[in-house]
Amino acid sequence: MAPIGGKKAKKGILERLNSGEVVIGDGGFVFSLEKRGYVKAGPWTPEAAVEHPEAVRQLHREFLRAGSNVMQTFTFYASEDKLENRGNYVAEKISGQKVNEAACDIARQVADEGDALVAGGVSQTPSYLSCKSETEVKKVFQQQLEVFMKKNVDFLIAEYFEHVEEAVWAVEALKASGKPVAATMCIGPEGDLHGVTPGECAVRLVKAGASIVGVNCHFDPTISLQTVKLMKEGLQAAGLKAHLMSQPLAYHTPDCGKQGFIDLPEFPFGLEPRVATRWDIQKYAREAYNLGVRFIGGCCGFEPYHIRAIAEELAPERGFLPPASEKHGSWGSGLDMHTKPWIRASNQRNLHADAAERSHD
Repeated sequence: MAPIGGKKAKKGILERLNSGEVVIGDGGFVFSLEKRGYVKAGPWTPEAAVEHPEAVRQLHREFLRAGSNVMQTFTFYASEDKLENRGNYVAEKISGQKVNEAACDIARQVADEGDALVAGGVSQTPSYLSCKSETEVKKVFQQQLEVFMKKNVDFLIAEYFEHVEEAVWAVEALKASGKPVAATMCIGPEGDLHGVTPGECAVRLVKAGASIVGVNCHFDPTISLQTVKLMKEGLQAAGLKAHLMSQPLAYHTPDCGKQGFIDLPEFPFGLEPRVATRWDIQKYAREAYNLGVRFIGGCCGFEPYHIRAIAEELAPERGFLPPASEKHGSWGSGLDMHTKPWIRASNQRNLHADAAERSHD
């Protein structure tokens, strides 16, 4: 019997990952929308979901077309305490509930235009940094969770945590929903800001109820995969199993310290010279896959063409190319149509592969 409405039921996140399917995340919404004039740098809050829904919707669509099959709700820093923090009056003017509801509605609309799932996301809070209690911090997450349950998101993500203690509290709060939970830390190989190693962070997150663990933001693809490898080793040593996830920066940050790119002098307005090429991201996708990561996406700096690079690199494993590839020949093969003969004659694969290697020397 066909589902009501004639639509085929989508496989859930764990069904996909358990079968070995590659799940491709989306990119960095706050940075992308800040560049487009819809997000204010500093607070980085997502009121654009209410104020400029068409901009948020279009970015979702571009990531979907590029190959993403997870539409993360634009709810980064959408907790009530963050929306009223340090002179930011979004909670008063709009309300956290309206921001979260609008973000869920937009993500669902676009997800249903393809084979994508909706992930409701929470992130670190001012309440934790203000040393509030576990009960008080969990209440902040529960407020967002109420909206996610009302809007029936497909799974949940606790992302961008610098302290594993707070990440564990987030996972525990989200796990009460009965939906699958993914958890990512914004840490490097040195571990969280309290000195907890990546391996131990992963162990604590899985014991708290996360089915998917990994990293997002703060560090480049190379450093992020080093951290995920340490998480994987920690889980293996503890005899625990979980799916691995990676959503790094699209910036090269070999010189950053423990807190990642936020400590770089170029942050946030001068990072463009560090942007990874599509060829760098293809290399990242392959290395992530070879490490055993099956939820592969990006964070700040990742534009749709970066996500397309992941989808194109892993097309043999996925069995198909993303819709956006109709306008992008593999390894720049569309340049065969260029009017200049020396450009037609160039070997883009060799040129850009060599450039990618040099950038990592």
